[in-house]
Amino acid sequence: MTLKNKSKKSYASSAASLRRVFFSIGKHKYLLILSAAAACISQGMQLYIPMLFGNAIDAMISQGKVDFALIGSTLTLILALVILSSAAVYLMNLLNNRITYKTAEDLRNKAIRKIHTLPLKYLDGHSTGDIVDRVIADVDQLSDGLLLGFTQFFSGIAAIAMTLIFMFSRNVWITLLVIALTPISFAAAGFITSHTYKMFQKQSALRGKETAYINEMIGSEKTVKAFGYEEQASQKFHEINDDLRECSRKAVFYSSLTNPSTRCINSLIYAAVAAAGALMILNQSLTVGGLSTMLSYASQYTKPFNDISSVISELQNALACADRVFALLDEKEEPMMTSSVNGDIKGAISFEHVSFRYDENKPLIEDFNLNVHAGMRVALVGPTGCGKTTLINLLMRFYHVRSGMIRIDGQDTSTVSAESLRSCFGMVLQDTWLKETTVRENISFGKQDASDKEIIESAKRAHSWSFIQRLPQGLDTVIDEDTLSQGERQLLCITRVMLALPPILILDEATSSIDTRTELKIQKAFDTLMEGRTSFVVAHRLSTIRDADLILVMNHGTIIEQGTHETLIKENGFYKKLYESQFSEA
Repeated sequence: MTLKNKSKKSYASSAASLRRVFFSIGKHKYLLILSAAAACISQGMQLYIPMLFGNAIDAMISQGKVDFALIGSTLTLILALVILSSAAVYLMNLLNNRITYKTAEDLRNKAIRKIHTLPLKYLDGHSTGDIVDRVIADVDQLSDGLLLGFTQFFSGIAAIAMTLIFMFSRNVWITLLVIALTPISFAAAGFITSHTYKMFQKQSALRGKETAYINEMIGSEKTVKAFGYEEQASQKFHEINDDLRECSRKAVFYSSLTNPSTRCINSLIYAAVAAAGALMILNQSLTVGGLSTMLSYASQYTKPFNDISSVISELQNALACADRVFALLDEKEEPMMTSSVNGDIKGAISFEHVSFRYDENKPLIEDFNLNVHAGMRVALVGPTGCGKTTLINLLMRFYHVRSGMIRIDGQDTSTVSAESLRSCFGMVLQDTWLKETTVRENISFGKQDASDKEIIESAKRAHSWSFIQRLPQGLDTVIDEDTLSQGERQLLCITRVMLALPPILILDEATSSIDTRTELKIQKAFDTLMEGRTSFVVAHRLSTIRDADLILVMNHGTIIEQGTHETLIKENGFYKKLYESQFSEA
């Protein structure tokens, strides 16, 4: 792609982002109208002042006498106009602040709602830090740019339009001269800004990359220290930070050329007005006061161009950030279904010719078939990467099948809403997730209206009640990442499922962080919980799934063996080798 084509593409992207920003702002049209009115009032008063000064000058140099009465009344009027104009500017700034921060609030709310509707494929393909950077830092940069842009935009448009009106009322030829020279300033500013937008896009992307890396390193600091990776981590961060510094330097440097360029051209316009006015004075077609007024108007006319060019880097950065925010908002959402799962779920599940792959060029699950009767306890075993967790993701519709169909009680899961489908499942994963809130709220996450009696009963069944009682405020204790051990966090997640009592259970290494003694107690609780419920158990410790009704041995996305523990041992196949490898020392 040529430099010219790249510039056109960047300009088109910038213009599209600008249109969407104005569309977002348009929701606050009444505030916009008030702000525009305040800008017009302020500029009208400011532009009337040079005319009054011109009249005062002419009153002082008129032949015969100086009209002190006219000068006094003019100065009084000028003072009143300055005060009223300042009040109008203050009001305009207040309104612009409100518009800007309301727009930022709306964009963040949209972004959070969007994240909740995005498929896991998008979230897995983008770092957490980059997504956070779009919602927080990029919206902040956008709001800062909007605030500067609004202040200059409304007052600038009003100043240009009203200045031309006042100039035409004083002298048509000088006004036409100013208008004829204006496109030169536009051309210079347009040329520079069209080439700097891409630099600000790259700057925003690198800032997101840096945020993602910081988030990753802080979250894994124990691992970094354990393996002595500090020097390498610092070096990699230095490389990213150096790229960001260089990109930011170029973006700001080239964008800063706009202001001196436009100022130089505007100074030439000012000089042209002065020269033309001087000739008119000699021809007696213009007074000295009139020239003073026209020079003041010429300065007022070019000032908005200078003001806008002085904040061009912030505006370009804001549009580049807006581009990243809108890219997030434009991501394709999960298909929305309105129908719900029919009636009381018994738990019969079937996979019919299901195919799925994360990468289109790398097959994973091909033509997968499985029938699970209601109430069965199914164990999924196999080597890492064989497709066990992928099968769970498809069952929960975190990912959509490439072809084929998954049914629950005969109903195609792709035809019901994700909320309705997932309400049928209870999950306990190896990776725990708890909110920074009270123990009570964390347990009742899946059943908001649960009473304390129900919560306590569930905690006792999950063997978490003993350590909950030892917490400073019991169920009202606010927990964070350092309050509980990993095992205690997992017990709370198990308690959460115990409380919800869903018809189908998914246990993915649910007791991996729990000591052996407690695990035996939890296993008994699970046995009670799974009674009469369809259950899928992903396990690496094969001793925990010996009592499963059906064991599926998976490899490379397909079922290579299935049956009970005893029958699979007798078959002397892959499962027996896996099982015996865990007890070889014994």
